[in-house]
Amino acid sequence: MQESIMEKLKERLSNYWLTIQSSLFPWLTEEVGDLTKKQMLLITVLETTRIERYIPNYQGLTGRPQSDRVAIARAFMAKAIYDMSTTRILIDRLECDIALRRICGWEKKSDIPSESTFSRAFAEFAKSNLLEQVHDSLIKDSYEGEIVGHLSRDSTTIEAREKPVKKVKDNKPKRKPGRPKKGEEVAPKTTRLERQSEMKVEEMLDDLPKKCDIGCKKNSKGHTETWIGYKLHVDTIDGQLPISCVLTSASTHDSQVAIPLAEISGQRVTN
Repeated sequence: MQESIMEKLKERLSNYWLTIQSSLFPWLTEEVGDLTKKQMLLITVLETTRIERYIPNYQGLTGRPQSDRVAIARAFMAKAIYDMSTTRILIDRLECDIALRRICGWEKKSDIPSESTFSRAFAEFAKSNLLEQVHDSLIKDSYEGEIVGHLSRDSTTIEAREKPVKKVKDNKPKRKPGRPKKGEEVAPKTTRLERQSEMKVEEMLDDLPKKCDIGCKKNSKGHTETWIGYKLHVDTIDGQLPISCVLTSASTHDSQVAIPLAEISGQRVTN
């Protein structure tokens, strides 16, 4: 069954690649000149994901036109593929790389938005879960009606160039040590796992910590490693294809994310 799914996926990707290679690449080469491997990769990703389908419609509102939001979204993908650490680096590259600029959707250097416009748009994309919507659609389109074999769950560290957020101390009044007085009721403390049993997926995700903090884990040699940043929890199927992903603070234990991950994966594939 799993081999059948992988064969269908490979066939679909091969058809995508054949279309892109035989028609889109030659046309773009005539328009912008010879394409680099990175540019070909970007074009393939943009053509496969069709990210413009998931951009909210801002028609009738003040600000830049909808076409500019689409171009910024394409540049957002380019920033990730080219591994650019800052928006400033992305803008500098767009200003000097004519081919990349036109692939994203801007004809002239003067058409490129300001850094603040990029930042606002990127914040909007994050708030609307743009990439999550794209990923969800790709998985459902590829695996709808199929039964997947093995589902693996793991997490990986993501280091960030940020200061860890200080944990806010609980200001609840401390009760005196010892047994409670006669007639005194002490509210039992509930763990996150206990709360999750009565929550919907969206509530579970909202309850998970997402701020930058310090995480630690033991490596294969038994030594403790620490990092500042986040942790990415991923469910994958055979072929190392990610089905669902959840980003949390670095200190979040994997067990706290297991239930929402399982729920999300269950909505996307049948295991």
